[in-house]
Amino acid sequence: MRKVIVGADDLYQCAKAVVEYLKEKGYHVEVVGSLKTGKPEPWPTVAYEVAVTVARGEASWGVVICYTGTGVSITANKIYGVRAALCNDPQTARGARLWNDANVLAMSGRLVTDILAREIIDAWISVEAPDPSELNNIEKLKEIDRTHRRT
Repeated sequence: MRKVIVGADDLYQCAKAVVEYLKEKGYHVEVVGSLKTGKPEPWPTVAYEVAVTVARGEASWGVVICYTGTGVSITANKIYGVRAALCNDPQTARGARLWNDANVLAMSGRLVTDILAREIIDAWISVEAPDPSELNNIEKLKEIDRTHRRT
């Protein structure tokens, strides 16, 4: 599946750049939040919608953007099965995929330019599978998630 869901609480230039760049790369992109409505939306609502879509398997992965990126990453990580990582540079994005098997990319609308957003996306999608030496740690993380899942 090459479907990605992207949500932002405001119309940040980097958010628009992410959507266009992913489309150029051949991804089917679903947008939520400000990218859909054209007006500011609550960041918890945006992050929740993205995270639930990823957790249900309705998108391969997601991108969430708010002013700092922190609020959307906290919210997304509340959802069982979501591993959101705040990545405002390409190396952190690559590492989040490689060593943490992150499935939601969070970015700061304030710090990330449209050019940097493309570089972050390239780093994120450059990792096709987690580092085999980290599989035990990733499994431990998933077990923690399962243990503390709210029903």
